[in-house]
Amino acid sequence: MPKPQRHVAFLRGMNLGKRRLPMSDLRDLFIELGFEEVETFIASGNVIFATDVTASKLPDQIAQHLEKSLGYQVDTFVRTTTDVKKIGASQSFPEDGDPAYTIHVAFLQKKLPAHQAAALAAIATEKDAFQVTGKEFYWRCLGKISESDVWKLPETKAIKLPTHSMRNMTSIRKLIAKHLD
Repeated sequence: MPKPQRHVAFLRGMNLGKRRLPMSDLRDLFIELGFEEVETFIASGNVIFATDVTASKLPDQIAQHLEKSLGYQVDTFVRTTTDVKKIGASQSFPEDGDPAYTIHVAFLQKKLPAHQAAALAAIATEKDAFQVTGKEFYWRCLGKISESDVWKLPETKAIKLPTHSMRNMTSIRKLIAKHLD
């Protein structure tokens, strides 16, 4: 029998506001789904697991189970460990590694339509830039993200981005080093 494929679930909005959940409880919810090798990484809704379930079915399966168990909707984005390693190895911006900048990756359920991807990539400020690649987009920010106003700009709001979950690239690379290498 082939070994189950490993995946990473990126859950949106975990441990924010009233959604406080011990990572041991989150791990148990994934075990209830029959997943193997379940581990969590930092308390922000990153879950590594293995399963034979088809990758395309995982986001809905996980989201439905979490909503039933927790009583609230949890947007779920799943990538194979191979996909996560490619994301971690990407150098979306020349400033990657410069401590003056932070780079984030946002996970989407599907690729942005071409007009949305082009509109997002066209937004640039003195502090911010975007790049769209597949089912992810990358945001480069000079300084602290709390100092950026890019999400308040009318042109950013006009894009009407679909629901996504964002992670700092430093966290992605630490997840890879700890759990995927």
